[in-house]
Amino acid sequence: MKRKSSDLTEFYIQFLIVVYLLWSFPVLSFGQKEVLVPADGTVSEGEEQPVVALTFDDGPSGTSTPVLLEGLRKRGVRATFFVVGENVEKGENAQILREMSADGHLIGNHTYHHVNLSKMSAEQAQAELDATDELVRKITGKYPIYARAPYGEVPENGDVDRQRFYIGWTVDPLDWMTEDVSRITQSVLEKVEPGDIILLHDSYLSSVQAALRIVDALQGKGYEFITVDQMISD
Repeated sequence: MKRKSSDLTEFYIQFLIVVYLLWSFPVLSFGQKEVLVPADGTVSEGEEQPVVALTFDDGPSGTSTPVLLEGLRKRGVRATFFVVGENVEKGENAQILREMSADGHLIGNHTYHHVNLSKMSAEQAQAELDATDELVRKITGKYPIYARAPYGEVPENGDVDRQRFYIGWTVDPLDWMTEDVSRITQSVLEKVEPGDIILLHDSYLSSVQAALRIVDALQGKGYEFITVDQMISD
């Protein structure tokens, strides 16, 4: 049966509204619900300084993460790190996690084996998250309530026993595909706007070097770097 003209008009209007919302707000998942966070980077009423959140996946790395932590420390910047459990247990990486926490960075969960949670059973997905939760708690004394699902694939039925924020991103320079520091840096600087969540990987030295260049450039433009919990809470 064909749609009536009025039905088509209403459908088209609704479609445009959905497109506008997806364009204007980065999407985060909270438990099984989605939360829309204003993309203007507002932290509080009257706050005019533009803000962005710098986030890192796949660490910690025993070689490149310490370089990043030292660089952020010198610049007075706090970031968000989504760690992979099996990487935390390598070598002396547990100490890196302690330093990360002591420096005031937010530590999130990126599963234990960096797996696609949407392709696992609810029990398997939960086990991946729980293993890293417990590991982070044991080392830092805090459970990570923020997570980033590998490949951006949030589990459909997992993590039902407690609430958790799944954090997405709005700027992705695909830094894992190149070692060209200038290219990574320029890709971010050409796209970034107030309220953005930048995705990088601290497991690559080239990404770490680019991250510090990005910080220098954006601080020079008056940007403030905040952790994702600060962005969500306001």
